Amino acid sequence: MLSDRLANALNKQMNKEFFAAHSYMAMAAYCEHDSYSGFAHFYVEQAEEERFHGMKIYNYLNDRGVQAKFSSIEEPKINFASVLDTFENALEQEKNVTKSIYDLTDLAWDEKEHATISFLKWFLDEQVEEESSFETHIDYLKRIGNDKNSLYMYEKELEKRTFTPDGD
Repeated sequence: MLSDRLANALNKQMNKEFFAAHSYMAMAAYCEHDSYSGFAHFYVEQAEEERFHGMKIYNYLNDRGVQAKFSSIEEPKINFASVLDTFENALEQEKNVTKSIYDLTDLAWDEKEHATISFLKWFLDEQVEEESSFETHIDYLKRIGNDKNSLYMYEKELEKRTFTPDGD
């Protein structure tokens, strides 16, 4: 059985994942408003992935006999200086999620909650991928700079992204 402290921390993380989805939708809206539909599509898919992460925790809580508790979601940032700025903000958001997952894992270790430690390993691995992906996008966007043709081509490439749950 999960301790109240660990159950509360998992619920908090679940809500962070849903906030991340909310935030990515705000980035999508910014991009769509500025006629960057490919980048908007990328963020809609990213939001879907974050909802999937939230549901993984929701299901884990239920499997462990703990009620998932939803909290209010704060308003995400909606104004950005550029498409690059959305990616830089996204990277910072992912770094915050990574720290939160680390803290949650530390708590599970402290409590010797081995099933939760095993469960959280997936999230630790996922965060490496998330941060690396956004760092790469930032590098590409900086390299592109003000080259409108390259930006258009990169946007068309990101427009092809589809999120497919891994089945875990």
